[in-house]
Amino acid sequence: MDFLTSLDFWLWVAATIAALFYLLAAYWKVLMPIPQLAGMMKWPGDVSPGFVRGIGLVDLAAGLGMVLPLATGILTFLTPLAALGSVVLQVLAIGFHGKRGETKQTLGLNIVLLALSAFVLWGRRGLLGL
Repeated sequence: MDFLTSLDFWLWVAATIAALFYLLAAYWKVLMPIPQLAGMMKWPGDVSPGFVRGIGLVDLAAGLGMVLPLATGILTFLTPLAALGSVVLQVLAIGFHGKRGETKQTLGLNIVLLALSAFVLWGRRGLLGL
């Protein structure tokens, strides 16, 4: 089987795309001033700064956890756990934004990240040793 058509290749692609989105979101939510971030997305101006920064740290953990353990070969079981956490994060984000009436702006990205994370979880589940 050619590597470009292998499951492993597509799992790396999915994990890398998801990680890039999560790391970008983490950068915004952790380092950007809240008023500037609220100009980009409405919700950060409506919740506590600690909540925004906390979600940013969760995004950072998701982004790093999706690729770093497998890329280094260290604690590789963390990759499917990061994917599981990302699935939970996206389900909660869909509910949060749905309650706020923001699904028109957010649902597409949430669904894409949910699908990528679920695919990585499914494909890397063997690393959990279950």
